[in-house]
Amino acid sequence: MTGVCIGYTKVNFLMSMYIELIMREEIKHFLEIEQAETSNMRNGYYQRTLDTQYGRIEGLLVPRDRNGEFQTQLFAPYQRHTGWLEEAIIKMYQSGMSTREIGKFIERILGNAYSPATISRITDVVKEDIEKWRHRPLHKRYSVLYLDGLYVKLRRDTVEKEVIYVVLGVNEEGYREILDFFVGGQESAYGWQEILQQLYNRGVKEVLLGVFDGLPGLEEAFQAVYPKADVQRCVVHKVRNTLSRVRKKDQFEVAEDLKLIYRSPNKEIALEMFRQFESKWSSKYPREVQSWVNELDVLLTFMDYPSSIRSVIYTTNAIERTIKEIRKRLKPMNSLSSLEAAEKVVYLTIQDFNEKWAGRKLRGFAEAHEALQRMFEERYN
Repeated sequence: MTGVCIGYTKVNFLMSMYIELIMREEIKHFLEIEQAETSNMRNGYYQRTLDTQYGRIEGLLVPRDRNGEFQTQLFAPYQRHTGWLEEAIIKMYQSGMSTREIGKFIERILGNAYSPATISRITDVVKEDIEKWRHRPLHKRYSVLYLDGLYVKLRRDTVEKEVIYVVLGVNEEGYREILDFFVGGQESAYGWQEILQQLYNRGVKEVLLGVFDGLPGLEEAFQAVYPKADVQRCVVHKVRNTLSRVRKKDQFEVAEDLKLIYRSPNKEIALEMFRQFESKWSSKYPREVQSWVNELDVLLTFMDYPSSIRSVIYTTNAIERTIKEIRKRLKPMNSLSSLEAAEKVVYLTIQDFNEKWAGRKLRGFAEAHEALQRMFEERYN
């Protein structure tokens, strides 16, 4: 441990020498330019402290001029640490560390305390980014919108579970992007409709397909905003719900029979497979089979789309990995201290996904491009 401290002391000494050397060259260059028009000159030094990734530099000698006009480009006038610290704090916050945990970690590294309030102020720069991001222009056309949400513990006087709504879009070229998210309240069809209306107002005018689970009223809310779009109920959720109501000894066989339906090569064969499923299981599980009868249209919508994308549009799996990662980042925090705290973590997580997806198309959409373009023209031209 002593060796590490000595090593850091040496590094800090060298850092101090280099920084002071650069600043002396800076003021020399500054005054050479100034001297042509003014009698300005050096006026000694002032001391300051600067935190770096190598530790704290005490008594750094910063040169000054008589007119008080010189400013080094190495750091801002009132900056007490280099930009690495803000970046490190934001990264730690994004990973799910609380402001208190980050403060203790920084204290161990730099030897001085950073309060949770200070950490929170540093991460507040993300609030400005969120505001800009929520007003960015969106594409006019999206082949698919995936809707899904998750519940988190949020403090508002007391701690209660509230929903985070997430919308993932696949544009007409096949690129994925989280379009928006909203934190707060209990999940409802009305809440989703408000979010979709905001997307419409921001430029998302033409949508072919909405993919989501069976929340009551969500289909009507979606089509209130996008009446020309199709609806695909998540088949995976439907299968899970069905199997949870089937006796354990029958679960494997029922699951295999359902696979024959949604993995059929076309809609005609899928309907034939369903008739066989209905005939086989209606007497033993009448309610479960009837629920499929009632929702069959929205469960097999994906069959009307190009075969290359069917495996990614019959389920909300495309968005569920994002939901899983958001939950993972939030879990260490136990409960979120405020709405703003939740928004900052969710936004930072979403940006990781959007950056990763920006350079690659979702599987199958390149092959389906021409067919999807025809569908857009038929519905919206």
